[in-house]
Amino acid sequence: MNKTASAFVMVIFCIGMLTACAGKEDIDTISSHTEEYWAEESDIGGMQATMVDGTKTDTETDTEEFTYETQTLYAGNGDDRIYGIVYIPQDAGEQMPAVIYSHGFGGTHHSGMAYADILARNGYVVYCFDFRGGGPGSQSDGSMTEMSLLTEQSDLEAVLTMVQGLSYVDGSSIVLLGESQGGAVSAVTSAAHQDEVDGLILLYPAFVMADNTRKEFNSLEDISETYTLMGMTVGRRYAEDLLDYDFYQVIGQYDKDVLLLHGDADRIVPISYSERAVQVYPSAQLETFSGTGHGFYRNDVEKAADYILEYLKEHF
Repeated sequence: MNKTASAFVMVIFCIGMLTACAGKEDIDTISSHTEEYWAEESDIGGMQATMVDGTKTDTETDTEEFTYETQTLYAGNGDDRIYGIVYIPQDAGEQMPAVIYSHGFGGTHHSGMAYADILARNGYVVYCFDFRGGGPGSQSDGSMTEMSLLTEQSDLEAVLTMVQGLSYVDGSSIVLLGESQGGAVSAVTSAAHQDEVDGLILLYPAFVMADNTRKEFNSLEDISETYTLMGMTVGRRYAEDLLDYDFYQVIGQYDKDVLLLHGDADRIVPISYSERAVQVYPSAQLETFSGTGHGFYRNDVEKAADYILEYLKEHF
Protein backbone atom coordinates (compact mmCIF):
# COMPACT_ATOMS: atom_id res chain seq x y z
CA MET A 1 0.00 0.00 0.00
CA ASN A 2 1.37 3.44 -0.85
CA LYS A 3 1.69 6.37 1.53
CA THR A 4 -1.34 8.22 0.19
CA ALA A 5 -3.63 5.24 0.76
CA SER A 6 -2.26 4.74 4.26
CA ALA A 7 -2.82 8.40 5.12
CA PHE A 8 -6.39 8.20 3.85
CA VAL A 9 -7.08 5.18 6.01
CA MET A 10 -5.49 6.89 9.01
CA VAL A 11 -8.17 9.56 8.88
CA ILE A 12 -11.02 7.12 8.36
CA PHE A 13 -10.15 4.73 11.17
CA CYS A 14 -10.13 7.44 13.82
CA ILE A 15 -13.90 7.68 13.43
CA GLY A 16 -14.14 4.03 14.70
CA MET A 17 -16.06 3.25 17.87
CA LEU A 18 -16.25 6.43 19.96
CA THR A 19 -17.08 5.64 23.56
CA ALA A 20 -17.87 7.48 26.73
CA CYS A 21 -14.63 6.49 28.41
CA ALA A 22 -12.62 8.88 26.25
CA GLY A 23 -11.55 12.22 27.65
CA LYS A 24 -11.62 15.67 26.08
CA GLU A 25 -8.33 15.07 24.30
CA ASP A 26 -9.79 12.03 22.53
CA ILE A 27 -12.92 13.92 21.54
CA ASP A 28 -10.96 16.85 20.13
CA THR A 29 -8.68 14.53 18.19
CA ILE A 30 -11.55 12.55 16.72
CA SER A 31 -13.47 15.71 15.79
CA SER A 32 -10.40 17.08 14.02
CA HIS A 33 -9.83 13.88 12.07
CA THR A 34 -13.52 13.66 11.15
CA GLU A 35 -13.47 17.17 9.70
CA GLU A 36 -10.28 16.36 7.78
CA TYR A 37 -11.87 13.19 6.40
CA TRP A 38 -14.95 14.93 5.04
CA ALA A 39 -12.75 17.63 3.51
CA GLU A 40 -10.59 15.07 1.72
CA GLU A 41 -13.19 12.44 0.87
CA SER A 42 -13.62 13.69 -2.70
CA ASP A 43 -9.88 13.61 -3.33
CA ILE A 44 -9.21 9.89 -3.37
CA GLY A 45 -7.88 9.84 -6.92
CA GLY A 46 -4.33 10.01 -5.55
CA MET A 47 -4.65 6.52 -4.08
CA GLN A 48 -2.92 3.60 -5.71
CA ALA A 49 -6.15 2.41 -7.35
CA THR A 50 -8.12 4.65 -9.70
CA MET A 51 -11.78 3.77 -10.16
CA VAL A 52 -13.06 4.31 -13.72
CA ASP A 53 -16.58 3.08 -14.47
CA GLY A 54 -16.28 0.57 -11.66
CA THR A 55 -12.97 -0.84 -12.88
CA LYS A 56 -9.71 -0.60 -10.99
CA THR A 57 -6.67 0.29 -13.06
CA ASP A 58 -3.12 0.32 -11.74
CA THR A 59 -1.43 3.70 -11.67
CA GLU A 60 1.70 3.15 -9.62
CA THR A 61 2.54 -0.54 -9.52
CA ASP A 62 2.25 -3.70 -11.57
CA THR A 63 2.67 -6.10 -8.66
CA GLU A 64 -1.03 -6.97 -8.17
CA GLU A 65 -1.92 -10.57 -8.79
CA PHE A 66 -5.50 -9.70 -9.74
CA THR A 67 -7.27 -6.63 -10.99
CA TYR A 68 -10.79 -6.05 -9.70
CA GLU A 69 -14.04 -4.30 -10.47
CA THR A 70 -16.19 -2.38 -8.01
CA GLN A 71 -19.96 -2.14 -8.10
CA THR A 72 -22.55 -0.39 -5.99
CA LEU A 73 -24.64 -3.10 -4.35
CA TYR A 74 -27.60 -2.70 -2.00
CA ALA A 75 -28.86 -5.16 0.58
CA GLY A 76 -32.40 -5.00 1.92
CA ASN A 77 -33.48 -4.97 5.54
CA GLY A 78 -37.26 -4.76 5.70
CA ASP A 79 -38.27 -1.65 3.79
CA ASP A 80 -34.82 -0.09 4.19
CA ARG A 81 -31.86 -0.23 1.83
CA ILE A 82 -28.28 -0.79 2.93
CA TYR A 83 -25.71 0.85 0.68
CA GLY A 84 -22.42 -0.85 -0.09
CA ILE A 85 -19.58 -1.34 -2.56
CA VAL A 86 -18.49 -4.80 -3.67
CA TYR A 87 -14.95 -5.48 -4.87
CA ILE A 88 -14.83 -8.34 -7.39
CA PRO A 89 -11.46 -9.86 -8.39
CA GLN A 90 -11.14 -10.66 -12.09
CA ASP A 91 -10.02 -14.11 -13.27
CA ALA A 92 -9.62 -15.38 -9.70
CA GLY A 93 -12.14 -18.21 -10.04
CA GLU A 94 -15.81 -18.75 -10.66
CA GLN A 95 -16.59 -18.64 -6.93
CA MET A 96 -14.31 -16.86 -4.48
CA PRO A 97 -14.07 -16.46 -0.70
CA ALA A 98 -15.74 -13.28 0.53
CA VAL A 99 -14.95 -10.80 3.30
CA ILE A 100 -17.67 -8.55 4.74
CA TYR A 101 -16.24 -5.38 6.28
CA SER A 102 -18.13 -3.54 9.07
CA HIS A 103 -17.17 0.03 9.98
CA GLY A 104 -17.13 1.62 13.43
CA PHE A 105 -19.38 4.11 15.23
CA GLY A 106 -19.91 7.27 13.19
CA GLY A 107 -18.11 5.86 10.15
CA THR A 108 -18.98 4.59 6.69
CA HIS A 109 -17.85 1.95 4.22
CA HIS A 110 -14.89 4.20 3.34
CA SER A 111 -12.97 2.93 6.37
CA GLY A 112 -12.59 -0.45 4.67
CA MET A 113 -11.35 0.83 1.31
CA ALA A 114 -7.63 0.18 1.78
CA TYR A 115 -8.22 -3.32 3.16
CA ALA A 116 -10.67 -4.05 0.33
CA ASP A 117 -8.06 -3.01 -2.22
CA ILE A 118 -5.44 -5.33 -0.76
CA LEU A 119 -7.79 -8.29 -0.32
CA ALA A 120 -9.38 -7.97 -3.76
CA ARG A 121 -5.92 -7.91 -5.35
CA ASN A 122 -5.31 -11.20 -3.55
CA GLY A 123 -8.44 -12.86 -4.92
CA TYR A 124 -11.05 -12.17 -2.22
CA VAL A 125 -14.43 -10.63 -2.87
CA VAL A 126 -14.94 -7.78 -0.38
CA TYR A 127 -18.17 -5.99 0.55
CA CYS A 128 -17.95 -2.71 2.48
CA PHE A 129 -21.25 -1.14 3.52
CA ASP A 130 -22.86 1.61 5.59
CA PHE A 131 -24.89 0.57 8.60
CA ARG A 132 -28.34 2.17 8.71
CA GLY A 133 -27.80 5.30 10.78
CA GLY A 134 -24.20 4.22 11.30
CA GLY A 135 -22.76 7.71 10.89
CA PRO A 136 -23.41 11.21 9.56
CA GLY A 137 -22.13 10.20 6.11
CA SER A 138 -24.10 6.97 5.78
CA GLN A 139 -25.70 6.38 2.39
CA SER A 140 -27.99 3.71 3.81
CA ASP A 141 -31.47 4.43 5.10
CA GLY A 142 -32.07 5.28 8.77
CA SER A 143 -30.70 7.78 11.27
CA MET A 144 -28.27 7.62 14.16
CA THR A 145 -31.10 8.12 16.66
CA GLU A 146 -32.53 4.75 15.52
CA MET A 147 -29.23 2.85 15.50
CA SER A 148 -28.01 0.37 18.11
CA LEU A 149 -25.89 -2.74 18.50
CA LEU A 150 -28.87 -4.92 17.62
CA THR A 151 -30.01 -2.89 14.60
CA GLU A 152 -26.48 -3.16 13.27
CA GLN A 153 -26.51 -6.90 13.91
CA SER A 154 -29.72 -7.05 11.90
CA ASP A 155 -28.05 -5.09 9.09
CA LEU A 156 -25.04 -7.40 9.04
CA GLU A 157 -27.34 -10.43 8.95
CA ALA A 158 -29.12 -8.94 5.93
CA VAL A 159 -25.78 -8.30 4.25
CA LEU A 160 -24.61 -11.84 5.02
CA THR A 161 -27.69 -13.28 3.35
CA MET A 162 -27.19 -11.07 0.30
CA VAL A 163 -23.50 -11.95 -0.08
CA GLN A 164 -24.25 -15.66 0.26
CA GLY A 165 -26.49 -15.40 -2.78
CA LEU A 166 -23.92 -13.78 -5.10
CA SER A 167 -23.06 -16.10 -7.96
CA TYR A 168 -19.33 -15.35 -7.75
CA VAL A 169 -19.07 -15.98 -3.98
CA ASP A 170 -18.21 -19.30 -2.36
CA GLY A 171 -20.96 -19.47 0.25
CA SER A 172 -18.89 -21.82 2.39
CA SER A 173 -16.03 -19.31 2.69
CA ILE A 174 -17.40 -16.08 4.17
CA VAL A 175 -15.41 -14.05 6.69
CA LEU A 176 -16.59 -11.17 8.86
CA LEU A 177 -14.04 -8.37 9.35
CA GLY A 178 -15.04 -5.54 11.68
CA GLU A 179 -13.37 -2.56 13.32
CA SER A 180 -14.32 -1.09 16.72
CA GLN A 181 -18.11 -1.07 17.06
CA GLY A 182 -18.28 -2.92 13.76
CA GLY A 183 -15.99 -5.51 15.33
CA ALA A 184 -18.35 -5.97 18.25
CA VAL A 185 -21.26 -6.31 15.81
CA SER A 186 -19.31 -8.85 13.74
CA ALA A 187 -18.55 -10.84 16.89
CA VAL A 188 -22.16 -11.14 18.05
CA THR A 189 -23.38 -11.82 14.51
CA SER A 190 -20.89 -14.63 14.00
CA ALA A 191 -22.01 -16.20 17.27
CA ALA A 192 -25.59 -16.22 16.02
CA HIS A 193 -24.59 -17.63 12.60
CA GLN A 194 -21.78 -20.08 13.25
CA ASP A 195 -22.69 -22.32 10.33
CA GLU A 196 -22.68 -19.40 7.88
CA VAL A 197 -19.67 -17.41 9.11
CA ASP A 198 -16.49 -19.31 8.32
CA GLY A 199 -13.98 -16.86 9.73
CA LEU A 200 -13.84 -13.84 12.04
CA ILE A 201 -11.30 -11.00 12.21
CA LEU A 202 -11.72 -8.24 14.78
CA LEU A 203 -9.83 -4.95 14.80
CA TYR A 204 -9.87 -3.38 18.29
CA PRO A 205 -13.45 -4.62 18.86
CA ALA A 206 -15.50 -2.33 21.10
CA PHE A 207 -16.63 -4.77 23.76
CA VAL A 208 -16.35 -1.79 26.12
CA MET A 209 -19.68 -0.44 24.83
CA ALA A 210 -21.84 -2.15 27.44
CA ASP A 211 -19.64 -1.14 30.37
CA ASN A 212 -19.63 2.47 29.19
CA THR A 213 -23.41 2.47 28.95
CA ARG A 214 -23.72 1.16 32.51
CA LYS A 215 -21.42 3.94 33.69
CA GLU A 216 -23.66 6.49 31.98
CA PHE A 217 -27.06 5.10 33.04
CA ASN A 218 -28.05 3.21 36.18
CA SER A 219 -31.41 2.00 34.84
CA LEU A 220 -33.75 2.19 31.87
CA GLU A 221 -35.57 5.06 33.57
CA ASP A 222 -32.40 7.16 33.43
CA ILE A 223 -32.09 6.97 29.64
CA SER A 224 -33.32 10.03 27.75
CA GLU A 225 -34.92 9.87 24.31
CA THR A 226 -31.69 11.15 22.76
CA TYR A 227 -28.24 11.83 24.18
CA THR A 228 -24.79 12.81 22.98
CA LEU A 229 -22.15 10.15 22.57
CA MET A 230 -18.73 11.48 21.56
CA GLY A 231 -20.19 14.52 19.85
CA MET A 232 -22.91 12.63 17.97
CA THR A 233 -26.59 12.26 18.85
CA VAL A 234 -27.88 8.74 19.41
CA GLY A 235 -31.30 7.55 20.51
CA ARG A 236 -32.66 5.82 23.57
CA ARG A 237 -32.47 2.42 21.91
CA TYR A 238 -28.69 2.61 21.69
CA ALA A 239 -28.41 2.52 25.48
CA GLU A 240 -31.40 0.22 26.00
CA ASP A 241 -29.80 -2.55 23.94
CA LEU A 242 -26.52 -2.32 25.84
CA LEU A 243 -27.55 -1.71 29.44
CA ASP A 244 -27.84 -5.39 30.37
CA TYR A 245 -25.82 -6.85 27.51
CA ASP A 246 -23.01 -9.31 28.21
CA PHE A 247 -20.71 -9.55 25.21
CA TYR A 248 -18.61 -12.32 26.69
CA GLN A 249 -21.59 -14.55 27.31
CA VAL A 250 -22.54 -14.20 23.64
CA ILE A 251 -19.33 -14.18 21.64
CA GLY A 252 -17.89 -17.40 23.09
CA GLN A 253 -20.55 -19.36 21.21
CA TYR A 254 -18.51 -18.90 18.04
CA ASP A 255 -16.15 -21.88 17.98
CA LYS A 256 -14.08 -21.29 14.83
CA ASP A 257 -10.71 -19.56 14.68
CA VAL A 258 -10.77 -15.85 15.53
CA LEU A 259 -8.05 -13.27 14.87
CA LEU A 260 -7.96 -10.12 17.03
CA LEU A 261 -5.70 -7.13 16.35
CA HIS A 262 -5.46 -4.43 19.04
CA GLY A 263 -3.15 -1.60 20.08
CA ASP A 264 -1.80 -1.68 23.63
CA ALA A 265 -2.10 2.13 23.92
CA ASP A 266 -5.81 2.22 23.06
CA ARG A 267 -7.55 4.56 25.51
CA ILE A 268 -10.99 4.30 23.89
CA VAL A 269 -11.22 0.50 23.90
CA PRO A 270 -8.51 -0.80 26.28
CA ILE A 271 -6.75 -3.91 25.03
CA SER A 272 -7.90 -5.72 28.18
CA TYR A 273 -11.25 -6.23 26.44
CA SER A 274 -9.60 -8.20 23.65
CA GLU A 275 -7.42 -10.06 26.14
CA ARG A 276 -10.55 -11.20 27.90
CA ALA A 277 -12.13 -12.18 24.58
CA VAL A 278 -9.20 -14.47 23.83
CA GLN A 279 -9.94 -16.31 27.07
CA VAL A 280 -13.62 -16.63 26.15
CA TYR A 281 -13.27 -17.82 22.57
CA PRO A 282 -12.57 -21.54 22.11
CA SER A 283 -9.93 -20.71 19.49
CA ALA A 284 -8.53 -17.18 19.22
CA GLN A 285 -5.27 -15.39 18.52
CA LEU A 286 -4.51 -11.83 19.68
CA GLU A 287 -1.82 -9.80 17.96
CA THR A 288 -0.74 -6.73 19.94
CA PHE A 289 0.36 -3.50 18.24
CA SER A 290 2.89 -1.86 20.53
CA GLY A 291 2.29 1.85 21.17
CA THR A 292 -0.80 1.95 18.96
CA GLY A 293 -3.99 3.67 20.06
CA HIS A 294 -7.54 3.30 18.78
CA GLY A 295 -7.37 2.85 15.03
CA PHE A 296 -4.47 1.71 12.88
CA TYR A 297 -2.44 4.44 11.20
CA ARG A 298 0.22 4.34 8.46
CA ASN A 299 2.48 1.30 8.98
CA ASP A 300 -0.02 -0.28 11.36
CA VAL A 301 -2.53 -0.54 8.51
CA GLU A 302 -0.02 -2.44 6.40
CA LYS A 303 0.89 -4.63 9.36
CA ALA A 304 -2.77 -5.39 10.01
CA ALA A 305 -3.29 -6.25 6.34
CA ASP A 306 -0.42 -8.73 6.54
CA TYR A 307 -2.01 -10.47 9.53
CA ILE A 308 -5.38 -10.53 7.79
CA LEU A 309 -3.95 -12.05 4.62
CA GLU A 310 -2.02 -14.63 6.60
CA TYR A 311 -5.23 -15.66 8.39
CA LEU A 312 -7.22 -15.84 5.14
CA LYS A 313 -4.59 -17.81 3.25
CA GLU A 314 -4.32 -20.27 6.12
CA HIS A 315 -8.06 -20.89 6.27
CA PHE A 316 -9.29 -20.45 2.67
